[in-house]
Amino acid sequence: MKIYGDKISGNCLKVKYVCDLLNISYNWIDVDVVAGEAKRPEMVAKNAVGQVPFIELDDGRTLSQSNAIMRFLSEGSHLIPNDGYQRALMDQWLFWEQYSHETAIAVARFQVRFAGKAVTELNEALVEKGNSALAVMEMHLSEADWFVGDRLSLADIALFAYTQYAEEGGFSLSSKPFITAWLKRVREVVQ
Repeated sequence: MKIYGDKISGNCLKVKYVCDLLNISYNWIDVDVVAGEAKRPEMVAKNAVGQVPFIELDDGRTLSQSNAIMRFLSEGSHLIPNDGYQRALMDQWLFWEQYSHETAIAVARFQVRFAGKAVTELNEALVEKGNSALAVMEMHLSEADWFVGDRLSLADIALFAYTQYAEEGGFSLSSKPFITAWLKRVREVVQ
């Protein structure tokens, strides 16, 4: 299997973390997203949306979207809860991560770290959305060690991928002790 991705991307790191945790063999194909390599014709021929990550299976089939890839690769593993309700909760966090978390934390990080914007130049609504997402996480983690059940799941991996870089986008974690402790727990498992 090949993973097409850029290690600066939390979405790409999600797939790498899952493969490494589950000892899934892969070849990493570096794709520089900042240079626009994912949009090159040869890449779009493999993945019409022109984004990374995507995987190419040995039989030539491809799959994109980080959370879909994680779900596919983790089927039947300890990273997906056995209980149907717990799986639904995991999916709830996965959907929330892509809609309410990644769209703020990752975007702010990209604008500051890779596009050269000052934190003070960030759109106010973007900053508010990111702070709101972190507040939701902090509240949840004040009552639980993990996002679903009593162990690491795909929900934790998905949320870890960009939360670990939140400060690069101007979001302070200094007043978020539960997120900080959770980041340490996840880091001990995935890195």
